[in-house]
Amino acid sequence: MSLPKLYLETTIPSYLTARRSRDLRLAAHQEVTEEWWDAQRSQYELFTSAYVRKEAADGNPAQAAARLALLAGIPVLPTTEEVDDLAGKLLAGKLIPAKAATDAFHIAIAAVHRMDFLLTWNCTHIHNLSIVRRVERICTAAGYVCPVICNPDELLPPSTP
Repeated sequence: MSLPKLYLETTIPSYLTARRSRDLRLAAHQEVTEEWWDAQRSQYELFTSAYVRKEAADGNPAQAAARLALLAGIPVLPTTEEVDDLAGKLLAGKLIPAKAATDAFHIAIAAVHRMDFLLTWNCTHIHNLSIVRRVERICTAAGYVCPVICNPDELLPPSTP
């Protein structure tokens, strides 16, 4: 039996390599991300994209190097005409603003390449419940199944009392 396929969006390596935040919510997200990475990532076949690599390479050189090292060895899914077309439909639907076009490409790459999950902490333009159903409808209308868009906390097994 094959493992579920999971697309890692840029926020995951960012949370894994960042200094612990003083913001309690962000620190909790970082901790959960580390827990998922250490205990659960082997339960999935991981993939990423050139968009993730490019975003991971931006910013502080030492942090960028740490993010890129974390992504080393994870297969990069290609951007195809189908990806471009689906991203264009997501942007045309005004669900994702043009200034966040890369977020539309993350969703499109994951859908076109039949990922089971898209893992992210981007709750503004990707894992946003106010748009996710419409994103799913656009994917379906284009002939794709939208992956389950989730964060690491949602992929951890339930804790036992």
